[in-house]
Amino acid sequence: MKHLKFAALGAIATVAFAVPSLAALKPGTKAPDFSAPAYLAGKPFTFKLSDALKKGPVVVYFFPAAHTPGCNLEARQFSEAIEKFKAQGASVIGVTAGNVDELADFSKETEHCGGKFPVAADSGAKIAKEYDATLAVKPEWSSRTSYVISQSGSIVHVYSDLNPNKHVKEMLEAVTALKK
Repeated sequence: MKHLKFAALGAIATVAFAVPSLAALKPGTKAPDFSAPAYLAGKPFTFKLSDALKKGPVVVYFFPAAHTPGCNLEARQFSEAIEKFKAQGASVIGVTAGNVDELADFSKETEHCGGKFPVAADSGAKIAKEYDATLAVKPEWSSRTSYVISQSGSIVHVYSDLNPNKHVKEMLEAVTALKK
């Protein structure tokens, strides 16, 4: 009986840790503007959302931490689909509050971003908080929440799920719908 209680508590704790914040910004909301230190193919620069929006819609995807299994997979999936986003006139930026000291390497490694899109450091999860994209039980880290922001600066699509497998598909469909 005692073992069952511990197992149940462990399962509850695991689920609680995995749950992202449920208060993601809604479509139609003006996206908070931000600038952040970022890396593209290992090279540092300052990413500014307002500058990126001048060129077209932007996919801002928040992820918990560089060099973790789910985040590695998600980055690789965005990297593999980057030409499809570009064909729709959209750019992609990954933003994380976790393992920010590893972003230069993460941005250039072929098994992750492969130098195809930038990743930005969000120390203290300040940007993630503005976007209501923090982990509920670890609010100093980003959740796995993705946004499509139209060129006018409005959020047009939101997808939040710790499973990384559908983020690229959701974002690409939303970006494609903007062209219609």
